[in-house]
Amino acid sequence: MRHLPAIASAYQRPDTRQAIAQILTSFVPFAALWVAMYLLLNVSLGLTLLLAVVNAFFLVRIFIIQHDCGHQSFTASRAANDVIGMLCSIFSLIPYRYWAKSHNFHHGHNGMLWEHRDIGDITLLTVDEYSRLSFWGRLRYWLYRSAPVLFVLGPLWYILIQNRLPLIRFKGWEGARRALMRHNLLLIVVYTALGLFLGYKALLWIQLPTLIFFGIIAVWFFYVQHQHETTYKAWKDRWDYVRAAIEGSTYYDLPRLFHWLTGNIGYHHIHHLNSLIPNYQLARCHRENPVFERIANRITFWQSLKTLFNHLWDEQQQRMISFREYYRRYRNKD
Repeated sequence: MRHLPAIASAYQRPDTRQAIAQILTSFVPFAALWVAMYLLLNVSLGLTLLLAVVNAFFLVRIFIIQHDCGHQSFTASRAANDVIGMLCSIFSLIPYRYWAKSHNFHHGHNGMLWEHRDIGDITLLTVDEYSRLSFWGRLRYWLYRSAPVLFVLGPLWYILIQNRLPLIRFKGWEGARRALMRHNLLLIVVYTALGLFLGYKALLWIQLPTLIFFGIIAVWFFYVQHQHETTYKAWKDRWDYVRAAIEGSTYYDLPRLFHWLTGNIGYHHIHHLNSLIPNYQLARCHRENPVFERIANRITFWQSLKTLFNHLWDEQQQRMISFREYYRRYRNKD
């Protein structure tokens, strides 16, 4: 596996033409659908919400552009990346600089079992950690890992509350926290102006459903990419970056249309191997190097549904297990 970073590095050069094309094919359809939703709002609320589902995918594309800008991989210009990323964050509501810093933290610690594993990631306990919890502690974790909380309430909390508060208090994060506060003020100004111009009821019924569906899609993809059964988890002193990238991430094998709609984030094993590769180069890197097809944790959509039952990391078996399997296998040890 040690030769894989060298292979991936050949694809990390940004392409201005492809970047511009992705901006146009993301923002133009998003704006067109947004206008269509506004015009249809008094005609059919159901049709408006149906368009919100479609537009949520274009918001995912916009967010992937923001994501790449945070990695400084979308264009060759740092200034352009920052301007584009900030623009995207107005639509996604995800704060550009603060989120980018926490996400880069996730890249540097993906699959690492240590006290800050929840930063930029979904909280996961080991079997031993879960067994030492009180009844109420287990109940809280059980509720947290349930599908309604993770994929319905969770996205709302993450977008509307968690990313509005400077919860990470590490030394050196002062600039990121100030940027978050500036982003909050920017959102207040922009959405107050939109509400005054379009009407707050219309804004609520158009933007909020789009954000909700966007959040569900984004959280689902992130979950599938790191919570598969044979993922990689290791304690800090034994953690390996390359293994965490390849074994700890999935290749989410979807129809080409859905790869396009989600900015190729399904090629997550390559993205974690080298976060400087722009999203529009990920598929080519995978396709032109058969080694990635051989070693990737390939998972289809139907196979990904099984990950809903992955709740705990079993260090003995080196795999994810469900609560049901935990109580069947370890109940007598509690």
